[in-house]
Parts: sequence; structure tokens; C-alpha cells
Amino acid sequence: MTATLIEHADVLITMDVARREIKDGALLIQDNAIAWVGPSAEIPRPDPSDPYTVINARGKIVLPGFVNTHHHFYQTLTRVIPAAQDVVLFDWLKTLYPIWAELTPDDVFVSTQLALTELLLSGCTTSSDHHYLWPNGSRLDDQFAAAETVGSRFHGARGSMSLGESKGGLPPDRVTDSEENILRDSRRVVETYHDPRRFAMRRVLLAPCSPFSVTPDLMRESVVLARSFGQEMDVHLHTHLAETRDEEAFCLERFGYRPGDYAEQLGWVGKDVWHAHCVHLNQAEIDLFARTKTGVAHCPTSNMRLASGIAPVRSMRDAGVPVGLGVDGSAPMTAATCSTKRANACCCSG
Repeated sequence: MTATLIEHADVLITMDVARREIKDGALLIQDNAIAWVGPSAEIPRPDPSDPYTVINARGKIVLPGFVNTHHHFYQTLTRVIPAAQDVVLFDWLKTLYPIWAELTPDDVFVSTQLALTELLLSGCTTSSDHHYLWPNGSRLDDQFAAAETVGSRFHGARGSMSLGESKGGLPPDRVTDSEENILRDSRRVVETYHDPRRFAMRRVLLAPCSPFSVTPDLMRESVVLARSFGQEMDVHLHTHLAETRDEEAFCLERFGYRPGDYAEQLGWVGKDVWHAHCVHLNQAEIDLFARTKTGVAHCPTSNMRLASGIAPVRSMRDAGVPVGLGVDGSAPMTAATCSTKRANACCCSG
């Protein structure tokens, strides 16, 4: 067992039920879990025979690590593409799809290292990543290998796109895959990498990209596959939903449902599901999510940058919808933003 002791923090913020703030606080970490918090005068010293590190936090505040609920790590490699500036979501995607089609396994590995490192520098210790196109032999394995080198908790999404332009979808066919291959590989990565234990460093979620890039069949089969592993494995589901008015119109025209209602028809509601954005849910859809404990990843700066709208977070919270924060990807950031902020910090978008 390895241990790290952080002591003499000016204030240690617990965020526990009582919202304790401990002056001259200390924190004991054993392996990958917090074992104890309290005043520095009451520290339970680790076994001297075990190696441990002591960090003096005098003059500092210690608080829990942030959790990022939605991201696209690979987009760290395509920041500030001129043609993708000042456009709405669909045009932004169409501009960047051909560039992303050239990603290699090395690109996926390096972008994962970069994104996780930047997140750690901003205080984010746990992140999911919604990676939904796998060109040129790249695989989720590349992301898990990269995350291992960084040491952050990583929830990797086996994302996918199957509805290309020739079938009425938004992405070009070359960045889509067959649903048979998607489901086969989804099962493989869950069986290979998913760790359902409480303090796991890596988990897998199934994440078809969006209503305009996958078929209803793939959405339904992904639910069946995830839940076939049972409550003990607890494999979660994630997708984009209700991000823009264009998506709302697409769902109504192609499927005959608003986005939230469409999710319900597909079985994409429940405590094992969370959706990114949800800017354009109406009150009935919010009530549906609250009743079923379906989660939402709120990505405020992404919505602002792409002029997608303002998500009804207050209404969601009041209704009882579980809401977390997501930084989304970094590709649409402007040059001015990149020059003044650390990209992918917990307030940047994509």
C-alpha cells in the first residue's frame, strides 16, 4: 500500500453532508482512495514500514477534485480552425469531420494525455470522454493506455456513429461504422476495461453520438447491451441530446418526437443514463428526466460559444434532475480565448 499525507492546509473543504471546513486540515490518501480527513493535530500516521509521501499545504486550500461529465479529448488537436469559427453546431461539425477522419492511434493517445493533464492542472481529477469516431485503427484501448500514464480517474466512452450522409445523417460516411462492428467492440471494451468497484480508476460507458448520427436501432441495442451486464457491472449510457434547435427539428422530422420524448421511446432514460447539453428540453421532458433520475451534463460555455441557447438548469434542479458540469471539447475556442485561458480548464468549451 502506498500513502500520501497532505497536512496543515489553511482550510480543508470536505463537501460532506455537514459541509465541514476544517482549519489546519489534513488528508490521508491510501492507494487511490481518501482514507481520512480531519485536523492536522489528529492525523493517524501511516505505518512507518510503508512508503508514504508528506505534502505540507500551509498557505493553501484543499478541496475535492472536480468531476467533468462531458468532453471530447481528441478535439485538443484541432483548436482554432479558422473555417470553424463563428458557425452553428451543424456547420461546425461538417467543417471538422474531414479533419477528424485523419486521426491515428497516436493522435488519440496524445490528445488523451494532453486533455487529462490540462484538466488535472485545473483541479479536475475525474473525467469522462465522449469519443465517437475511430478512424485508421484507433481504439478506446489507446485512451486507456494514455490515461494510465497520467494517473487520473477516467471513464472512457465507446462512442459511435452509424448514420452517415448517404442514410440521411449528418456525418460523412467515412467516419461512421457498421452497427455490428460497434456492438461487437462495445462488448469487448466493457469486458476488457470496465471496473465497477467504488474507487475504480477506469470505467467504460456506451455512447452512441447523437440523434443525427446514429440509428434508433443502435440506440436501442446499446441499451440492451449495457444493461445485459447487470447491476453489479453498472455500465452506464451517454449521448448528446437537445443541444440545438436544428437537432430538435431533425428529431421531429425524422422520428416524429421531440428529443426528450425520443430518448424515452428508445429506453434512454434511467439512473444509468446521462445526456449532454439538454438545452431545449420542455417542462414535460424535464419532469420525465426527474421521474426517471436521468442525468444531464450541463456544458455552459460550449452552449454559449456555439450560440446553442441557455439550458433550463434551474428548472431541472428544482424538478430533481441530476445535473453535473461538463467542459465539452476545445475545438471551437477562439484564438483570443486560447491566448488568455488554459484550454480545457473547467470553464472552457467545445
